[in-house]
Amino acid sequence: MAKMVEVKGLQKNFGKFQALKNVTFDVNAGEVLGYIGPNGAGKSTTIRTLLGIIKSTGGTAKIFGKDVWSDAIEIHKSIAYVPGDVYLWGNLTGGEIIDLFLKLQGNPDTAKRDELIKKFELDPKKKARSYSKGNRQKIALISALASKAELYIFDEPTSGLDPLMESVFQEEVGRLKAEGKAILLSSHILSEVEKLADRVAVIRAGEIVDTGTLEDLRHFTRDTFHVETLQNPETLKEVEGIYDLEIAGNTATFQADSDKVQSILTYLTKLGVVKLESTPPTLEELFMHHYEEK
Repeated sequence: MAKMVEVKGLQKNFGKFQALKNVTFDVNAGEVLGYIGPNGAGKSTTIRTLLGIIKSTGGTAKIFGKDVWSDAIEIHKSIAYVPGDVYLWGNLTGGEIIDLFLKLQGNPDTAKRDELIKKFELDPKKKARSYSKGNRQKIALISALASKAELYIFDEPTSGLDPLMESVFQEEVGRLKAEGKAILLSSHILSEVEKLADRVAVIRAGEIVDTGTLEDLRHFTRDTFHVETLQNPETLKEVEGIYDLEIAGNTATFQADSDKVQSILTYLTKLGVVKLESTPPTLEELFMHHYEEK
């Protein structure tokens, strides 16, 4: 797949404070990269650098093979960006603002615009000053999703939206992905990232601490097992690779290291398995794995 975004060793200092430390990742065409981390981790600083709003201290960042700082104007012709907090012109209607954004990019898709206004249940005739936070967010999302961009950058895009509108957004991201667009999705809603992202990059204190598919990251965590056996499972206490074991009668719940699962399953067959359930860790559990105090 073609690389739409290439970030290598990106650094950004604000005085003595180093906000970004050798950040490296890429985003391919037809792919959603989930970019996750808590407030202050460096997500927004990374995005502002990619948008050419601030200049990096070191490293390189390219979009479409062009430098994000020196070629920002050219790059902006083919990207769409939605921030987590949207400020609009209060005296303009929602429809007027959407049309303005689309005209700025050029070649607006009015049919797609009208479809999105209906799907997001937006009243485009109201003045922007009367909109709630959720409706302001809808304006930005409709403007971005109706544009003919090649790269979409979403920074907390569903902030203020209800669950039904979140599902509309997720459906539209799926459409963009199918069309071969590249999407960088920064979100605190980990379930949303889990549904949409092909790969995940975890940033902590300005550094990328892990990156890969969810399956890649799950290799470093433990699955949860719930098992019912014919024999009393007390002897599981002696089995290597089992953690947080809880036993109630002939039922046991525990976590297991991924590289020990085969031997654990072999041992369980000796106890006579009546019922077995295995649950992989969620993205939230993977995320907390990186942020727990050592």
